[in-house]
Amino acid sequence: MCGIVGYVGHENCVEHLIKGLRSLEYRGYDSAGVAVIDGGILRIRKAKGRLAMLEGLIEALPVDGTIGIGHTRWATHGEPNDVNAHPHADIGGKLAIVHNGIIENYFALKRRLEASGVVFASETDTEVIAQLLGHYYDGDMKATLYRVLPLLEGSFALAVLDVSQPGTLFAARKNSPLVVGKGENAHLVASDIPALLSYSRDVYFMEDGEVAVLTESDAQFFDAFGNALDKDMTRIDWKVDAAEKGGYPHFMLKEICEEPEALRNTLAHYVQLDNPPRFREGSLPFTKEEIAGVSRVTILACGTAYHAGMLGRALIEAATGMPVQVEIASEYRYGSSPVLEGELCVVVSQSGETADTIAAMRKARSVGTKVVALCNVIGSTIAREADAVLYTLAGPEIAVASTKAYVTQVLLFELLALDWGQKRGRIDGATLAERLGALSALPEKAAALIEESQIERIQQLASRVFDSKSVFFIGRGLDYATALEAALKLKEISYIHSESYAAGELKHGTIALVEEGTLVVAMATQGGVRDKMASNIEEVRVRGAHVLTILPEGDSTGSMEQAGELWRIPRTDDALAPLLSIIPLQLFAYFMALEKGCDIDKPRNLAKSVTVE
Repeated sequence: MCGIVGYVGHENCVEHLIKGLRSLEYRGYDSAGVAVIDGGILRIRKAKGRLAMLEGLIEALPVDGTIGIGHTRWATHGEPNDVNAHPHADIGGKLAIVHNGIIENYFALKRRLEASGVVFASETDTEVIAQLLGHYYDGDMKATLYRVLPLLEGSFALAVLDVSQPGTLFAARKNSPLVVGKGENAHLVASDIPALLSYSRDVYFMEDGEVAVLTESDAQFFDAFGNALDKDMTRIDWKVDAAEKGGYPHFMLKEICEEPEALRNTLAHYVQLDNPPRFREGSLPFTKEEIAGVSRVTILACGTAYHAGMLGRALIEAATGMPVQVEIASEYRYGSSPVLEGELCVVVSQSGETADTIAAMRKARSVGTKVVALCNVIGSTIAREADAVLYTLAGPEIAVASTKAYVTQVLLFELLALDWGQKRGRIDGATLAERLGALSALPEKAAALIEESQIERIQQLASRVFDSKSVFFIGRGLDYATALEAALKLKEISYIHSESYAAGELKHGTIALVEEGTLVVAMATQGGVRDKMASNIEEVRVRGAHVLTILPEGDSTGSMEQAGELWRIPRTDDALAPLLSIIPLQLFAYFMALEKGCDIDKPRNLAKSVTVE
C-alpha cells in the first residue's frame, strides 16, 4: 500500500500521475514511482523518500507517454528502498503493476515461480503478481488477469500496464479500494477520490472481484466471472480546494479550523433548524417499530472511530435505555461474542475502507444483523454494504490524524441517540427540541475555540512542555473517552508517549507513573463527577505533576482551586461537552508536534486509510 494513480488519455500522463500522487500523500508513504509506456517501451522511475526525490529523478531521466501508473508505497514486505518501491515489472519487462494490499500466500507463489526460472528483483509480495502475470501472459491481459487473480490470497487493488496494448489501462480489486474517474478524453483510476478531483467529478466505484478495462474514450467493467457490467456513475460534490491547504501550513490545522463548518453542515443535513427544531423527514434510518425491536446495539470501529463509538455508547444508553457494547473491529472479527436476536450494529469509519471494520461488518451481516454505517466517504465499501448509511459532511480529510471527521462522528451519535430515544418513548417533543437547539449552538461555540487568542495560548503551553517524555490524560464518564482520543492525537503526530486513564483508576496502580514535572491533562466537563475529579487532580498535583484542567466557562473553581492551569470551553450540555473539549486538545497535539519538528500530516509508520490487517 498506499496510493495508486493511473491515467490513459491524450496528454502527457506524467504530470497527471505526479499531481495525483501528491494529492494522496496524506495516506503516508516511504517511496514513490511511476511506469509509463514511452514510444512502445516500458519505462519505470522510482525512488525512496518523498515525491520530490521521484520528481528529481524524472527531471534527470525524462519519460513521456499518454498512459501510465503511479504509486506511493508504505512498506509492508521489504524495507523502504528504490528496488522495493512500486511499480514492479515482470522478468521480461513487458508489463508493470502497482498494488495496494497484502498477498498472504506470496511466499508459496514466489517459490513456484523461482522453480520455473523466474528471478525476483525485490523483497515485495507485489512483485509476485507482476511475475505471475508475465508467466501466464497469453497476449490478452484481461484473460491473463482472470487466470492469475484467483491464485492470490489476501487483498489487492491493482493497476496494470501492458506494452502490447499501449492504449489500455487495466485495474482490479479485492478488499482494497479503487475508484475510476471519467475525464475529458481520458480515464483515470485511483485508490481515493482526492486524486481524481482535479480531473473528474464523475466516478465509478469498483466492487470486490471486478476488473476494469480503460481507454481514452471508454471504461468497461467486468465481474469476477468476466461478465460485462453496467455500472452507475456517481457525482462527487466535494470542492476541489477542499483537498488543498488553502494557505494553512498543514492540513491538520486547516481541518481543525474547519470543524465549525463540518458540524454546521452535518447538523443541517439531518435537522430542520426551525422553531422548534426537528429531524428532517427521512434523514435518519429505522422506524419506531424497528427501533422498539432492537435488543442491543453493537458499535464496531478502530482507532479514533472507536473513541467516537465509546461516546456513542454512553449517549445512546442514556437516551434510549438500550444496552450498547463497543468492540474494536479487529478483535470482534476473530472473537466469539454471541449475537442476540434483534441486535443492531453501528460501524464507524472515516474512509469507509478500514479493512478490519469491513471484515467485522461482514461477520455481523453474515448472521443477519442489520448494520448502519457512519462514514465520511460517499460510495466507500462500508457505505455500499451497510443496510443504511449516515454520512458525516466533513469534506475530504487529508491529514492522517483525524479531527473534523471525529467530531462529526460524535455529532451523528448524538443525533442517533436523540432519534432512537424519541422513538422508544423516552424523550418527549419538548426535550428533543431543547436538545436539538443546544446542538444548533455548537458550531458557533466551536468557532470560539479556534480564535487567534485561544490558539496563541495553546501554542505557548506547547512551547513550554514539548520536551515532555510522557503526558497523561485523565477523565471520568464521557471525559474518559475524550481523554483516550486526546492521548491518541498527541502520540500519533508528536511521538510523545501519552496515555489516558479513567481518573478513578489512578489509585489502582497508574499513579505510580506520576513524578515531579509530569504533565497531566485533566478533563472536568461533567458536572456530576466534578468533585471526584477535583480529588483525582489533587492526587497527581501533590506528587509533583504539572496539571492542565479543561473546565466549562462560568463554573466556579470551587473544589478545583488546586486545578493548576485552566483552559475553558464554552458552556453546553454535559452530553455535548466532548464535541468542544477535544478541539483545544487537537490543537495542543498539533503545536506539540510543530515544536518538535515532526511531519504532522504524514506521521511515521501511519497511513490514513488502513486497508490491511
